[in-house]
Amino acid sequence: MPSLTLPECAHYTPPPETKEDLEFADLPIIDLSKARTPEGRAQLYPKLRDALRTHGFLYAINHGYTQAQRDRIFDIAGVPFNDVSPDEKKTYTADVEKVGYYAGYKPRQFWKVDTDNQILDQIEHYAINLNVAKRPHPTVLRSFLPELDDFARHNHFNILHPILRLIALSLELPEETLVEKHNFDRTGETSVRFMKYYRRSNDEEEKSKNVWLKGHTDIGSITILWSQPIGGLQIMAPDGKWKWVRHIDNGLVINTGDMMTFFTGGYYKPTIHRVIQPPSDQRAYDRLGAYYFAMPDNDVRLLPCAESPVLKRVGIERQCLDEDSPLCETWRKGRTTAYGRSDLKKGVERGVEEEVIEGIVVKHYN
Repeated sequence: MPSLTLPECAHYTPPPETKEDLEFADLPIIDLSKARTPEGRAQLYPKLRDALRTHGFLYAINHGYTQAQRDRIFDIAGVPFNDVSPDEKKTYTADVEKVGYYAGYKPRQFWKVDTDNQILDQIEHYAINLNVAKRPHPTVLRSFLPELDDFARHNHFNILHPILRLIALSLELPEETLVEKHNFDRTGETSVRFMKYYRRSNDEEEKSKNVWLKGHTDIGSITILWSQPIGGLQIMAPDGKWKWVRHIDNGLVINTGDMMTFFTGGYYKPTIHRVIQPPSDQRAYDRLGAYYFAMPDNDVRLLPCAESPVLKRVGIERQCLDEDSPLCETWRKGRTTAYGRSDLKKGVERGVEEEVIEGIVVKHYN
């Protein structure tokens, strides 16, 4: 009989929520428990459609994990950063520019945050493929793999797949249309990712204008962020202003990425977002996060769902000719190897830098 005793690790104690008067984005809240029935999905998908069309982001609650389960994940999230030696971290650091995916550690000072002033990031992250046994892990993390496997499966089947079904319904497509492109047991690079944003020097803050991660869109199809109390995430609102994303206890922040734009022919465009220095009453803390970055299977071609009655009515904005549409694996490798590493060119728009991936212009916002 397996042991019911969980491996021990330090408890993550979050700081109090900020008391600052910030301008928050007014994001709708989706109750995922309603997505379990056809009737509930019929009620939810118009709300999800309007949220993603307007903001590109939404909150989700009642996703199936308790507050205690969520807190346990944040405890585990600290293990790869706090309990692994620098030498062992090097052993499990991916050669991102060679392999084209995040696996194991991405070290600090790997990405360019400010091109003009050559400011590098202070973000360390640890990525785990949805098949948690696919690649080796640091010794101390191995006893947590059963819990991490449960977390990956929960994100995939209880959060990602319901969201994909709602998106399919919003396009008047069969519910499983997008689910069938996001399998759990096929080759791909969907991942659980823990990220730790370390506090920066005053000089770095000044030179980067307090930007910790410049404005960007996500590479994949859906990003699931487990809401964290330390502020910093901002989205570009429909009025063109940066607005903060509010913390919701045991809530999720969900957004679409580049690959969903391909599938929906521009109907769901990814929203630009960034991370800046936390509010002044939270600056004494490092910022810890837990995420699920979803991507289609490697061999899925990023073509619009042209059979959608909705897209037939509103029209399809193609990123490229259908015959030139990249495979998921090709797009992911191109975006991942270039992100934060390539030399960007000044765009026509003010504060915008550009690069070209697979013949498609990708914009970054500073």
